Amino acid sequence: MNIFEQHESEVRGYCRSFPAVFASAKGAWMTDNKGRRYLDFFSGAGVLNYGHNPDKIKQALLAYLVRDGITHTLDMYSEAKEAFIQRFHDVILQPRGLSYKFQFPGPTGTNAVEAALKLARKATGREQVVGFTNAFHGMTLGALAVTGNGFKRAGAGVSLNHATSMPFDGYMGTDTDTLDYFESMIIDGGSGMELPAAVILETVQAEGGVNVASVEWIRRLREITARHGIVLIVDDIQVGCGRTGHFFSFEEAGIVPDMVTLSKSLSGYGLPLALVLIKPELDQWAPGEHNGTFRGHCPAFVTGTAALSFWTNTLLQDAVGQKSALAFDRLHQMLKRQGVEAPVRGRGLIQGVEFAEPGLATRISQACFERGLIIETAGIDDQVLKLLPSLTIKEGELLHGLDTIETSLQAVLRQDMRKAA
Repeated sequence: MNIFEQHESEVRGYCRSFPAVFASAKGAWMTDNKGRRYLDFFSGAGVLNYGHNPDKIKQALLAYLVRDGITHTLDMYSEAKEAFIQRFHDVILQPRGLSYKFQFPGPTGTNAVEAALKLARKATGREQVVGFTNAFHGMTLGALAVTGNGFKRAGAGVSLNHATSMPFDGYMGTDTDTLDYFESMIIDGGSGMELPAAVILETVQAEGGVNVASVEWIRRLREITARHGIVLIVDDIQVGCGRTGHFFSFEEAGIVPDMVTLSKSLSGYGLPLALVLIKPELDQWAPGEHNGTFRGHCPAFVTGTAALSFWTNTLLQDAVGQKSALAFDRLHQMLKRQGVEAPVRGRGLIQGVEFAEPGLATRISQACFERGLIIETAGIDDQVLKLLPSLTIKEGELLHGLDTIETSLQAVLRQDMRKAA
C-alpha cells in the first residue's frame, strides 16, 4: 500500500484511472517519478489550455515572486489585480463590445457558480433557477442543485431545492425542440413552474458527455430569457478561455449573457482563479455581502494577465480551428477502419466519441494510459471518450495521441473478440 492509499481519503478519483506519481510536466507532456513520459489529452480537466509550464507565463510568475510581489490581499486593491482587470478589459471585453463588472469570488469554478446564482436571485427577487439535463456546475449545494448527474447530486446528503431541470438541446431527439417545452412551462399558468430567476447553461456539456448546443438553440434560449426577464448565466468554466476556438464559447452564437462564470484556464497556469462577469445593472451586491478568503490570489492575477497575450491576435483561435478539424476527421476515419459505429461530437479542442457498449470507453482510456496517453471519459455512464488536449499542442503530438487512441481501440476490440471466441 502506497502512502496515498494509506492516508488519503477514498474520495480520490483520477489517480485510480491514471495510477502514476507525476514529477514534472512541460507543454503537452507529463513525466512520472520513474521517468516515463505521458502525452496529456486531459489538460487538468480543462485547467491547462496553454499546456504545462508555458514559458512566458512562468517567467511572469517567477519575476513577480522574486520581487516579493504581494500574494494575498482578500479584495483589497493590488497592482496584480489592477493589471489583470485592465488587460482583460482591453484584450477580451472591449474588442467584443462587452461591458461587464468583475466579481472575484472564492478561487474555484463552483464558487463562481454559487455567486452567480445568489446574485441572480437577489436581483430578480425570485428563487427558482433552471439547469439542464446532464449539466455539471460544481460540487457545492447550489451548483449541485442545477447539476444533472444523479451520483454527484446524491453526495449532497440533503435535498437540493429551488432548482428545476429542463431538457438540453437534443435530449428528446433530433425532431424535438426542447425550448418549446421550456417556454410552454414558463407561460402556462397550469404548468406548476414558477418564473425562474435564472437559467444556467453550458454551451458544451463537458462532463455530461460533450453534448453540444446548436447555435440556433442558444440564440433562441437567449431570446426567451430576455423576453421573460430571466437572467442567463453561461458557465464557461471548462469550455471557455479558447477551448471551443473563440475565447468565450457563446461567441459563435452572437449572444450576450447576463453573467458569465470563468475559472480553470483563466489563470493560464493551473493556479486557482475564478471570475463572475456581471452586466452592470445586475451588480446589486452590498459591500461584503458575498466574499471569500482567497478571492485576492495575486499570483493567479499575474499568470492570468500573461496568458491574455495569447488573445492579442487570432493565431491561437485559428490554430484551434485547424486542430479541431484534424481531430474530428481522424476520429471518424479510425472508427470506420475499426468497424465501430459511434458518434463523434464537440467544438474546438473538446471532442467526444460516444460508445454504445457499456464500459468500452473506460477500457480504451485504460489501454491508452498503458501506452502513454492520458485521456478521460465523460457522460453519466462514462460512455464517452473525451479529448481535451492543450490548445497549444503541436500537430505532430496531436496526431501521435490520435494514433495511440486507434491502437488502444484496436487492442480492446481484439481482447473482446478473444473473450467471445
